[in-house]
Amino acid sequence: MFIFINMHFLKEHLSDSNTYNWTDEFIFDGTPSRRLFNRQNGNQLLFIINLYASQSDKFSEDHVQRIEDMLVNKLPEEIKSEISVLNWLKENGQ
Repeated sequence: MFIFINMHFLKEHLSDSNTYNWTDEFIFDGTPSRRLFNRQNGNQLLFIINLYASQSDKFSEDHVQRIEDMLVNKLPEEIKSEISVLNWLKENGQ
């Protein structure tokens, strides 16, 4: 089953202080998978942020950088897959 989400949040919404890898041409869409999450891959980071945002009716642009900070700086190292990242965000994000 695929979930089609609108990418409401783009790279312009992320913090200017972080430097992400944007060279990956892989398109992140559909549902989260067991694919390894790379917190330095800007495309994958936006994919997770947009998935998380799509599951909340209270998510706004103001939340993007807070969630970005959580994913980049507070996500435990043992959380590896996109599914695990999304579950961790659901438990810790709001």
